[in-house]
Amino acid sequence: MFRWFFFVTLYCLFSFYVFQALKTATKFQWVYYVATAISVLVLFNFIYQWTFGASEGRVLSRPMSYAAGLLMAVISFKIISILFLFSEDIFRFLSATYQKFAGSSKEFSLPSRRRFLSIIALGVAALPFGALLYGMYKGKYNFKVLKYDLAFDDLPAGFDGYQITQISDVHSGSFDNREKIAYAIDLINKQQSDVLFFTGDMVNNKASEMKPWAELFSKLEAKDGKFSILGNHDYGDYVDWPTPEEKNQNLIDLKNIQKEIGFDLILNDSRYLERNGDKIALIGVENWGRGGFKKAGDLKKAVSAIEANDFKILLSHDPSHWEDVVVDDDLHYHLTLSGHTHGMQFGIEIPGWVKWSPVKWRYKYWAGIYEQMGQFINVNRGFGFLGYPGRVGIWPEITVITLKKKSLT
Repeated sequence: MFRWFFFVTLYCLFSFYVFQALKTATKFQWVYYVATAISVLVLFNFIYQWTFGASEGRVLSRPMSYAAGLLMAVISFKIISILFLFSEDIFRFLSATYQKFAGSSKEFSLPSRRRFLSIIALGVAALPFGALLYGMYKGKYNFKVLKYDLAFDDLPAGFDGYQITQISDVHSGSFDNREKIAYAIDLINKQQSDVLFFTGDMVNNKASEMKPWAELFSKLEAKDGKFSILGNHDYGDYVDWPTPEEKNQNLIDLKNIQKEIGFDLILNDSRYLERNGDKIALIGVENWGRGGFKKAGDLKKAVSAIEANDFKILLSHDPSHWEDVVVDDDLHYHLTLSGHTHGMQFGIEIPGWVKWSPVKWRYKYWAGIYEQMGQFINVNRGFGFLGYPGRVGIWPEITVITLKKKSLT
């Protein structure tokens, strides 16, 4: 209760301080009252949803996530406004102090806040505010197809030009627009790839979240099949279960759903893909993550049936597994496909110029293609979304990778 009181008090103080700029910036007092009303409604919606909004044992229900997203947008507006306004108020205080002790003024009086600075503060603050709202309304379904060519000396000749589509982090429990998901499924199929890989986190918590979307995902197509692994959210570890048996049944149900929609789920095991008399090894491990995440992945067990000189593609949900285990393993893994980070669903990307997200402070390898010692990893930015119900700058990704054999000449 004290935490709520402290949060509400701080929120109200910030609101009062920022909305003084509204009074300065506009002659229309109704703008001030409308902004105040919206701020109050967003706050109380957040408190209500996070007090009473949890349902069916979920850690984060859809109304809770949208309430948090709206609050994030409003708070970002206030914080950025405060950075501008507070710097001006320091100047006003110093100016008044100088006038009191060094000037002709006999009274301490703050100069009026300058209108143009208030307008600038509110204008700049409106940018992230608008971006976060756009991310919830449009950005979360702004699917992008990212294409890469990767060349290898020892790629079997039969796989020269072999095309892979990767998706990751579906988080079906967060979806709220069937038309947009149907569009994305169609976009994946239009790539006409040889094989499709899904690298984990089909649901947020429960297998039942996937049932309304199973029919759509069953339409995914690839010439040589569809293969998948589990992510940390697929195990049901982030929700309270009445009994261990129900939690175990949930995982069984999720595995069965993956089978029903046509995925070959690889659990610390391997397969071979064959093309024109050549073959490459496909390895899939269960989730292995650093920093408290489940470590069910067993790489040694997964490769027990393959040869050391095979060309290897590894499916591993968390890129920290590649960094901490895979790169230094005795075997050479030519290409690892991961996800997990979502690129934090927020950042700035201008190809060839800027690639930034706060998630880089947690994960060294957080989005796109990386290489170490001739071994490559692609970290997919994710198909769905979780927590914040949107995406800003880091758009939902469908990865298409074409394998090339390096010319010997």
